[in-house]
Amino acid sequence: MNPTRQDSKSNLVDTQTNFKMTDSQPNRQLHLTAFMRPVSLHTGAWRYPGSYPDANFNFKHITQFAQKLEAAKFDAFFMADHLAVLNMPVEALKRSHTVTSFEPFTLLSALSAVTEKIGLAATASTTYDAPYHVARRFASLDHLSGGRAAWNIVTTGNPESSHNFGFDEHLAHGDRYKRAREFYDIVTGLWDSFADDAFIRNVETGEYFDPARMHVLNHSGDELKVRGPLNIARPPQGWPVIVQAGQSEPGRQLAAETAEVVFCSPKDIDSAKALYADIKGRVERAGRKRGQLKILPAAMIIVGDSKQDAREKRLKLDSLVHYDSAIASLSISLGVDVSGLDPNSLLADDLPETNASKTSRESVEKLAKQEGLTIRQLAQRYGGYSGLTFLGSPSDIAEEMGTWLRGEASDGFTCTFPFLPQGLEEVTDRLIPELQRRGLFRNEYTGSTLREHFGLSRPENRFFTEES
Repeated sequence: MNPTRQDSKSNLVDTQTNFKMTDSQPNRQLHLTAFMRPVSLHTGAWRYPGSYPDANFNFKHITQFAQKLEAAKFDAFFMADHLAVLNMPVEALKRSHTVTSFEPFTLLSALSAVTEKIGLAATASTTYDAPYHVARRFASLDHLSGGRAAWNIVTTGNPESSHNFGFDEHLAHGDRYKRAREFYDIVTGLWDSFADDAFIRNVETGEYFDPARMHVLNHSGDELKVRGPLNIARPPQGWPVIVQAGQSEPGRQLAAETAEVVFCSPKDIDSAKALYADIKGRVERAGRKRGQLKILPAAMIIVGDSKQDAREKRLKLDSLVHYDSAIASLSISLGVDVSGLDPNSLLADDLPETNASKTSRESVEKLAKQEGLTIRQLAQRYGGYSGLTFLGSPSDIAEEMGTWLRGEASDGFTCTFPFLPQGLEEVTDRLIPELQRRGLFRNEYTGSTLREHFGLSRPENRFFTEES
């Protein structure tokens, strides 16, 4: 029987719960992923007393982290990616633990063999990669892991990446998102190359697969041209879970149309609520249900015996950041080198335009105006970790996370750790039991795939129905 093509928009992933105008439910629980590349976003993490200086590039340590997170029932182990060393001066670069990191697919494939339940999420660029490569890698990881893969769609913010791929200039921001949308359509179409029942493997007849259950994509668009089919069976999850990290206008729209999980970086609960309402509203206008997308802000978690104890840990950690590194980090966030400006001056309103991340720059400019910070003060903030932070006792942090969940500021969090292994273990051994005691987090996994962890349905094949 010939394959039947269906409207791809009508087959975007559904959820098990029919949400209408709100996500409020009495028994909602947090979704928690762990941001693990780099193993800590804080510049001083590798220098913290008792930490592993090589934690970012030691497979034995990283295996222990993944297994610890799985024992705590985390949804996923999340690896960001960089396609160039960070664009900062050598004096700052030499102090960064991000200079050497594992390539995500290599590491996650290895981790799939030493874990059983935790999801494995990786970043792959739509600007400096090819759809066929991305589709193959994620399909392979999903098969290797038994349905635990997730693709974090990024357009690549670091302009230096262009030089590693034969380009003199970074693709313009709007053009990157236009390409990303088409890229997504191709990758998901390639995952649907074969019906789930295509591989019959009939030893007696010698028929390995049914050609009628194979679809040739033959995509020819504005940016990309891909024939297909993908030379790998449909992934166990149908499609690996789709993650998206942009907060710009085109980023939000791409998330609303395509994403199932959003990794974002609001600074406080009010801005988080606004972002949550905006993206969820866009999801509904795109013809999807609100519950089809989970919003998980990044949050560094510092657990102490009290708020004061946690603050002292933070102060110690911040003190380990060298100024050269701090000013370089600020320059990266702005997309403009500000190391030559008077450190005691305020940030100018007329900085040159940048082709780097718009979200990052807007965040810096907003903070500078709100708090009247000098360049030196901004550098100190961005040199370590400037994002959302929960600190205090397990009870303090659990209460705050519950407030975010109930207030529709998030569906959970992308957790980043201040230092390792201690910071991670304080979360898994102290915070997670408190969340479980309050009914805010699962006690056990109820499924085996990442889609099941997130409560996401398996997408239908856009080219084949079960009956066809």
